[in-house]
Amino acid sequence: MQSYFDANRANWDERAELHATDGTGSYRIERVLAGGSSLHAIEAAELGDIAGKDIVHLQCHIGLDTLSLKQLGARSVTGLDFSPKAIAAARDFAARAGTEARFVEASLYNASAALGETYDLVFVTWGAINWLPDIGRWADIVAALLRPCGRLYLLEGHPVMNQMEWEDGRLVATFDRSTPADRPLVFDEAATYTGDARPLTNTRNYEWLHPVAEVVTAVLDAGMRLEFLHEHDRLAWRAFPDMVEAEDGLYRLPDAAVKFPLAFSLGATKL
Repeated sequence: MQSYFDANRANWDERAELHATDGTGSYRIERVLAGGSSLHAIEAAELGDIAGKDIVHLQCHIGLDTLSLKQLGARSVTGLDFSPKAIAAARDFAARAGTEARFVEASLYNASAALGETYDLVFVTWGAINWLPDIGRWADIVAALLRPCGRLYLLEGHPVMNQMEWEDGRLVATFDRSTPADRPLVFDEAATYTGDARPLTNTRNYEWLHPVAEVVTAVLDAGMRLEFLHEHDRLAWRAFPDMVEAEDGLYRLPDAAVKFPLAFSLGATKL
């Protein structure tokens, strides 16, 4: 298992350096440095009032959403990521923005020991849990990080969408609905997802698909109460070549395409 994590960390170290110097605008860097928010329309609408909350952002990458949460009124924000390059970029952005934030380099599965605190809100969005082989353990960690009545907010690419690949001008269901922990999906991607033309050197990465029912069950088993479960027809990145940009800056399938969910979100409260 460690070899999978090592390959993914090398891949994400390289992506972090590219994303931190992003010329495509995907990460909304200048907006955040000016005191604004990089959050997309879905999470901005669903997150609710975060004023005065202590928030931890798991798998925070280069920390722009973490800083956005602070700039939207959180009392404190902490970001955790396993990539040293991502954490270095996040700390640099915080200094440049003049925004107080704590960033911790650690594996998600070591989050409780590395952070040593509990929070009002655990925030997890856009391409996080597909890098984790054990979703039950993830949910237990989330619950351990939450104070009584604390909340989880999760927004992810839908596992049905992640089963698909673009082949010969059409979408094809390629991957099984659930990925065994010891048999991850293997990808070699020459470039990152933002449209940045600079090539990746560490192309190999490993992922796991978790059905929505499996995620919800893990959350319930970890001692949280489900508050809402939503499916969405938009996504934060262009996953397939025929996707079109929506008015809110997210991406959707073209009008003529057969529709399926592209993302899902859930809110849960620790009992």
